[in-house]
This record gives sequence, C-alpha cells and structure tokens, in this order.
Amino acid sequence: MGGSLPAPCRAVRPLVDGVIVMAVDMDDFWVFGYGSLMWNPGFAFTEKMTAHVFGYRRSLCVRSWVHRGTQARPGLVLGLDRGGSCRGMAFKVASQDRAEVLGYLRERELVTHVYKERIMPMLLADRRRVPALTYIVDRAHMQYAGGLAAEDAAATVAASSGKSGANRDYVTNTVAHLKEMGIRDHWLEEVAAIAALLPSQA
Repeated sequence: MGGSLPAPCRAVRPLVDGVIVMAVDMDDFWVFGYGSLMWNPGFAFTEKMTAHVFGYRRSLCVRSWVHRGTQARPGLVLGLDRGGSCRGMAFKVASQDRAEVLGYLRERELVTHVYKERIMPMLLADRRRVPALTYIVDRAHMQYAGGLAAEDAAATVAASSGKSGANRDYVTNTVAHLKEMGIRDHWLEEVAAIAALLPSQA
C-alpha cells in the first residue's frame, strides 16, 4: 500500500476494498479532495498541496437526487471510484482541529452513505508519501452510476437540475476549477463539451 499511519492509528487498521478504514484517534492528518473540497474545503488546515492517489480515479459516478437532480430525474456528481489514479488537493489538519474537521466532513459527505470514509496512501507534490482521509464511492449503493460512456453521462447532465442548480453548471464549473488548478480531467472535459451542445430538459 505504501505510506504509514500516524502512531495512534497503527493498532486499528482494518482493510476494506483495499484501503484502510478510518481510525478513531489520529494526530495531525491529511485530507484528500478530488472534487469541490479542492477549492471549497470548508475546514481549517495548516498546509495544502497537490497530490496523487493511485488505484482510484475521479468519476462522475454518483446519482444526485437533491442538489443536482431529483429521484425522478437524477443528476450526476463526482465520486472517487476504483481504477486508475487521481490528482487532487491535499490538506493537512492540525490535531486540535481533528474532531471538528471530522464532524464537518462526515456531515458533508455521508448524508446518504453513497460515500465511504477511508484512509489510503497519497503521494504529495513534494514526493512525501502520507496516509490521507478521503471518501470513495460505494459501488453497492443504489446511487452508484459507474461505467457510463461520456455521451450517456452528458445526456443525464443536460437533462437534470436540483435545489443547487443545473447539473450542467456543476460539471462546467468543476472543469473550470480543475483547469485553474492545473489539473486536466479529459473524460470530464468531454462530458462537459457534449452536454454544452445538448438542449436543456431541466
């Protein structure tokens, strides 16, 4: 796997889906963001830099029933899915902020439990290898929508809207933010380009 957990975590390291389940006690720790956390973390941190995780990729694979769609016409939002690798943003959280940050992230990410909280090895831009807390998609969850072709994903995106706005805006804004941060996601860019050409049904 690479990397090592902070000392208080070493006694509790159950493996699920090939990555480590979040331990209860941690000192300073890192959080890996691959979507909106990258530019809108919403929590205190002491350090940030770009980073890579391996074995998982950024994917438009979660059906959105509230913010970017409805249960009748779900939209699509990002998840971290198995396969490939992902470049994102890493945030270091001080030990005194651990409880507050974990509470915030769990409230933000675990609303419908389509995401699972895990710790996985992460390669920082300065070549350090550290364990990182992140949220991966649960492939067994009813909101999982992996394996879509870009054309099919774009059709869903163009047709959907929720309480936070149009799904097309979500994808377009995500692509723009990633480019601003020097991160290219060619599949997501393709989805955005196709969706921009389709008539809105939302």
